[in-house]
Amino acid sequence: MDFGVMLGQAYQGFVQQLHAHLAAHGYQLTGASYGYTLRALAESPLTATQLAGQLGITAQGAAKVVDEMVRHGYVERRSDPADKRAKILHLSDRGRDILATVREFHADYEKQLIARTGADQVATVRAVLAEIIAAAAGSAVDRGFRPL
Repeated sequence: MDFGVMLGQAYQGFVQQLHAHLAAHGYQLTGASYGYTLRALAESPLTATQLAGQLGITAQGAAKVVDEMVRHGYVERRSDPADKRAKILHLSDRGRDILATVREFHADYEKQLIARTGADQVATVRAVLAEIIAAAAGSAVDRGFRPL
């Protein structure tokens, strides 16, 4: 099997397990940008325009993601104290909760992988992935990527 296909299938399998885990905990993720948005807003509240820039999508695309996330209770829009016309996006309590659940899943997934394959193998995979990421630095792939 081609290396890129293996990477893609591994990622798809990971995401399927993550979504099943979240569903079992009462959370729903419908959009691919949810994870990126959760992590971006955990770092700092943003306007929709700033979020669009970080995600590398249009303002309209960001507005759609935000609308869905507000509807699911993960994000809140608040008035900007400096400009009452502007809205600042914040994680809601539910948004912080889902992000904590996601981070727990990531840690558990890696622990289980270490138990199955060994710490050295997982460290090697991390090193190879870091090299792939570094080689893509500055490219379109790198811009705004904030995995869940």
